[in-house]
Amino acid sequence: MSEPIRADDLTILLGRWAAGRGPLYRSLADRLRVLVEEGALPHEAWLPAERRLAVRLNVGRGTVVAAYDLLRDEGLLTRRRGSGTRVAHGPGPDPAAVGGGPSEGSAFLSLFEPPTASLVMTCAAPDSPPPELLSTYRKAVDRLAGFADDIGYHPTGHPELRAAVADRFTLRGLPTGPDDVLVTNGAQQALDLLVRCLVAPGDTVLAERPTYPGALALFGEAGARLRPVDVGTGGVDTGALLEGMAARPALTYLVPSFHNPTGTLMDAMDRRRVAAAAGAHGLLVVDDETMADLGFAADPPPPLAAFPGGERVVTVGSLSKLAWGGLRVGWIRARPPVMDRLRRAKTLADVGGDVASQLAAAALLRDPGSLVARRTAELRDRHARLTGEIDRLLPGWRYLPAVGGQTLWTRMPHGDSASFAQVALRHGVALLPGATLSPGGGASPWLRLPFLAPEPTLSVAVRRIAAAWERYDASGGPRVAARGVMAV
Repeated sequence: MSEPIRADDLTILLGRWAAGRGPLYRSLADRLRVLVEEGALPHEAWLPAERRLAVRLNVGRGTVVAAYDLLRDEGLLTRRRGSGTRVAHGPGPDPAAVGGGPSEGSAFLSLFEPPTASLVMTCAAPDSPPPELLSTYRKAVDRLAGFADDIGYHPTGHPELRAAVADRFTLRGLPTGPDDVLVTNGAQQALDLLVRCLVAPGDTVLAERPTYPGALALFGEAGARLRPVDVGTGGVDTGALLEGMAARPALTYLVPSFHNPTGTLMDAMDRRRVAAAAGAHGLLVVDDETMADLGFAADPPPPLAAFPGGERVVTVGSLSKLAWGGLRVGWIRARPPVMDRLRRAKTLADVGGDVASQLAAAALLRDPGSLVARRTAELRDRHARLTGEIDRLLPGWRYLPAVGGQTLWTRMPHGDSASFAQVALRHGVALLPGATLSPGGGASPWLRLPFLAPEPTLSVAVRRIAAAWERYDASGGPRVAARGVMAV
């Protein structure tokens, strides 16, 4: 059974919960719901007593009682007189499966503190810098010796890198100048700037289900209200997406190019429809292109901003997936006035990034052909090895073959992926439950399986998963139906 959660710890997790619109008890219930769905509040965790939490939050006891009662009626909490309140046992994520817990923050943070002595299949990123990056770093360091009249502070990014990013967008059909580009400390900082500048507590954010967990963590910290749009076998449900956009959310977050985690690709026709809707409703849309270079067969269509109506589309990218996560270089492509707000926030945050890394990144972007070809060939072969091993050793499991990216969205025949992940951990493999990537729940039988490891390692991982599944299945793991996500 989980340890009781202290009122002080829960207050930290709640963040700016009270800044939204509407009754306080609903704002508190909304934020608690997000924490349960993210896994920051695990199954059967005891929550603080109403009076104690009310004192810590500086609200009346009735506010906490009403919030707890609302979540009890939804089935997320259980309450017994004289015993207290705790999170219900159900199909939501359990951060213990990936090494997290309420004292360590959200499930997303736990991805970077994986359990030891296990094959880690939680965080999807290359595990070493490629030779192309090492070569550009050597040249960048040599160039630093000749620098003069340059104090090294470039708040919006080094001019060479901004120009290289702009030229790359232009080559892909989106005319861009250096002033349209802001360099960031990876795509995660890009998303953080966008959320901090453009999303207020209580605002609605439209996002795919499932989606990138780092974005979900940021939306939760901002106190946003998430409206999910399901991703199916053909990608996001475009009809539901357009319907959601018609309701005028504060921000729409999409991964149209080799979607994380399903590996699907939005075609040019649907991109045109989404851009047109953004223009018609005057909406802010974020196009996360972090995976755009990782297509197995062909390049993706142009970014959303290249289509009519895309003037307010903001495009985010980075080299973390193509090259290496240790290369903390990302970017935002936006137009005024959005770019003006982002520049100010970025300058106040860090007054600029590492110059040597930016010079290396600029050189890599000028000639990425060999790296793209090698990485996509590796990922294509490793995807084939992973799916082949699943077909051989886990014949009851289903998945959607990816057309790019780094991950496979995989469905167990039955059960709860969070509880199965705990069994898998005892068999030497750390897995990421699908609920961690699914706003609003509904991904209980699903797992995200990356295929970045060498092929022999993938074979070992699937053998361990199969052994864990044999144990889990024999124990009568619960039959839990999937809601709101693809059936394959």
